[in-house]
Amino acid sequence: MDDTPKRVTRRRARTRARLLDAAFAVFAARGFGRVSIEEVCEAAGFSRGAFYSNFATLDELFFALYQERADLIAAQVADALAQDGPDLDVPASVDRVTEVLLLDVDWLLVKTDFLVHAARDPAVARALLDHRARLRQAIADRLARARGHTELPAVLGDADGAARAVVAAYDGVTTQLLLDRDVDAARSWLGQLLTALLTESSGTPA
Repeated sequence: MDDTPKRVTRRRARTRARLLDAAFAVFAARGFGRVSIEEVCEAAGFSRGAFYSNFATLDELFFALYQERADLIAAQVADALAQDGPDLDVPASVDRVTEVLLLDVDWLLVKTDFLVHAARDPAVARALLDHRARLRQAIADRLARARGHTELPAVLGDADGAARAVVAAYDGVTTQLLLDRDVDAARSWLGQLLTALLTESSGTPA
């Protein structure tokens, strides 16, 4: 049996993966709008022909890169939240989630570039909205499973409302992180903020 097609497919998959990895590094260092196809090819060690056999345009590569990384982040968040039993250990879960969400400043740079790109392109905006919806859904699903075991602050409403608050807190903290590059401070602040958001106050209002 001729396995040439399989070898070609594997080789093309490796080429695509190297192009995506190289593009990630170049985009993070220079910004999407300042990068050429030639620069991506040079970083990956390939010709323009290898690029065009995998992507029609730089926009298509950027979109594929974002989708790949965004899917990974959403899956990691879901895994981080799935490690407890029915009870939600808020501090432990928050620690695991902040480790995932603030793991890579380069990803935050690329994600911010994608946000700016999406603001001017409705099709790209839909992809970004889809990623954010999946991220919120992963959080909301876990919070919903904890209902009856772990009380959420009433002000947040349902699990979806709490998930939206978590993502909003993440957005705010990452903006500061991109400016000062202090990952430890960002993780600490995000952890405190999320714990405060998701913990029902035991105090009695005055």
